[in-house]
Amino acid sequence: MNGDRMAMTAPAHGTPSTLAAAVAVADDPAQTGARRSGHVVSTSPSDLRVEWRALRDRLSAKDLLRSAAPWPGTSSIATLSLRIPGEQALWFGEATQAEPQRIEVDATLPLGHASAGPVAPRGLAPHLAVYAARLDVCAVLIGAGPFGAQWAAMGGVIPGVFDEQVRHLGRMPAPVHALRELAPSLAAGANVLLVEGGPMVLGMTPSRLALNAELFEKCVKAYLPAVASGGPVRPLPWWVRWVANGRLMKDEARARGEVGSGRMPVEAKGY
Repeated sequence: MNGDRMAMTAPAHGTPSTLAAAVAVADDPAQTGARRSGHVVSTSPSDLRVEWRALRDRLSAKDLLRSAAPWPGTSSIATLSLRIPGEQALWFGEATQAEPQRIEVDATLPLGHASAGPVAPRGLAPHLAVYAARLDVCAVLIGAGPFGAQWAAMGGVIPGVFDEQVRHLGRMPAPVHALRELAPSLAAGANVLLVEGGPMVLGMTPSRLALNAELFEKCVKAYLPAVASGGPVRPLPWWVRWVANGRLMKDEARARGEVGSGRMPVEAKGY
């Protein structure tokens, strides 16, 4: 499979902007980024703190740190976190913070809580819920780019119309409206979903999160005008989605083993 393919039938009047957007997705850096071999991220807490800042700067440079809608009682600022493999801890912070805060996770507390002091940081709860539900995930972003921020307006779900989408983002579940719904929604291995009106993007590594965020933004950018044009948009053939998603499941299974052994997952090679 070379690049991303959009299975759609254009209306009679044509949709040049949609076709141009689809080409932009075909050039997505996620395809080339996934081919990097042997890239290992240090699990040293100090190194991961530096990695958090680098990831935040990378996402900011690409305008991928907008927040469409906050969780109740939180700010509308995008939030970013990195798991510290081998420890019950993570680095967490709002996109506007100069430095992340180290959060110690207490497994004895209810889901979505941590021993972060008398007052937990705003927006922390969904990050904790993700790490509790998905051992393969080492990076979480609640936020998106200008197109991803409009995702809620189109129902919060994009069918599997791009092969890179189903390969790295997985099957997008229905929007989540409460913290208790997160774990069931993530059980099928999805790496992007709508949470209380705001996009959440996951990654097995910091670099994979950045690539997933870029890929998600380009998918929405292509899909929005396609839907607006009125033409039918069909998903990829079932076997293409089955193969791509199967490869993602294998990557996530391997990542769970690496994180369980206290290591950051190694990024996948090739498609």
